[in-house]
Amino acid sequence: MAYLYLSLAILAEVIATSSLKASNGFTVLIPSIITVVGYTIAFFLLSITLKTIPVGIAYAIWSGAGIIIISIVGWIVFKQHLDLPAFIGLGLMIAGIIVMNVFSKSTHI
Repeated sequence: MAYLYLSLAILAEVIATSSLKASNGFTVLIPSIITVVGYTIAFFLLSITLKTIPVGIAYAIWSGAGIIIISIVGWIVFKQHLDLPAFIGLGLMIAGIIVMNVFSKSTHI
């Protein structure tokens, strides 16, 4: 169940960050509201996750997956350019998350 909460926290964070871009510095009302609500949900769900998953592991997965997903959203939705080094870096982050989850005894709850 903890990984479900962590996944939902990542989703809420990605939605909030995408809306933050669309809020234009909190000058557009609806994206601004979505940003605040999204981050509130993300941190609430992350706090529940931390009851069972160690903070370093949970935060590494949460932030790493969030960076990867928001980079893809920025590339597709906001037409932001990702060059080869960016894709290599994102690939290394994916590899790191996989290694942590498959091989680390710290992630098992």
